[in-house]
Amino acid sequence: MSLSATISAYAALAVVSTGVVWKGSEWLESSSEKLSAHYELPPLVQGAVVLAVGSSFPELSTAVLATVLHGEFELGVAAITGSALFNVLMIPALARLGAQEGLSSTRDLVYKEIQFYLLSIAALLLSFAFAVIYNPVRDAGGPIAGELTRGIALFPFALYLFYVYLQYQDTQDYEPETAPERVFVPKQFGILAGGLTVILIGVEGLVRAAIGFGDVLGTPSFLWGITVVAVGTSVPDAFVSVRAARAGNAVTSVANVIGSNVFDLLVCIPAGVLVAGTAVVNFSVGAPMMGVLTLATLIVFLVMRSQMTLTTAEAWGLIAIYLAFVFWMSAETFGAVDLLPNLPPAASVPGS
Repeated sequence: MSLSATISAYAALAVVSTGVVWKGSEWLESSSEKLSAHYELPPLVQGAVVLAVGSSFPELSTAVLATVLHGEFELGVAAITGSALFNVLMIPALARLGAQEGLSSTRDLVYKEIQFYLLSIAALLLSFAFAVIYNPVRDAGGPIAGELTRGIALFPFALYLFYVYLQYQDTQDYEPETAPERVFVPKQFGILAGGLTVILIGVEGLVRAAIGFGDVLGTPSFLWGITVVAVGTSVPDAFVSVRAARAGNAVTSVANVIGSNVFDLLVCIPAGVLVAGTAVVNFSVGAPMMGVLTLATLIVFLVMRSQMTLTTAEAWGLIAIYLAFVFWMSAETFGAVDLLPNLPPAASVPGS
């Protein structure tokens, strides 16, 4: 098969897999929303926990499948980092452009959710640092790397349980204005399980496409993970948030984005380690990426706090920032620029 035909085949696989992920996520979101209404969850909790976990299942699948089946932990980390950036920059922007009015926020959303998300970034970065300090992987002149163990991975996971506990407190104080929606619970759980299965199939296709692109083009799978896989797995978040914004549920829309990112960082990345046992993390790449993610989050914090709304001009600005990031990653990968050492990461790290 020729090079162009091979690239076309992997591109088709990525597109079809994205469609499969989208369809499975549609079932997942539908059942999650109905179950949330049935159990009378407040809008902020519905968006930040239930919908966020449901729409983040593709990222969770990516981290586990890439690590366990393909031995590509860095691909999983890249996909989740890229997805987090897409979520925090592109999805609020797309939700604003898709809404008829400005995308409004609340003080709880800005101060509680976004600030806890910043804490999540710090916790994950600290976990990477623990791996380098206590389980260093030696490679003279190479990247700074360390081995993540199950014990270290439990630290961010425990922080997520604390986050869920805080959200649970909100449900205790919530009094719904309308009667709970009546649904056939077993049917909705069945739809939810079916959606999870379909998503697994689609994510495996995306991971294979990313690895294939890397092999054919001689580029690290990191690039394709942080772009192709990240965007493909973020389709559910985009779909949910834009639909919520069009329905006038701005709080649910933005809370889904922040809650998804908290779940991605504190659960999805550690999940690959908890299943596999250990995984080598490249701190030379992980630290700069967490820095970029922190900067992007601060920008969103500022624009959402300004007048407690996101304007059309600010939405286009967020889109421009994301496109600039993708351009930068591509330029680094192909050697056009070299702003950060060890980016892209080496094909392998000793001990991985």
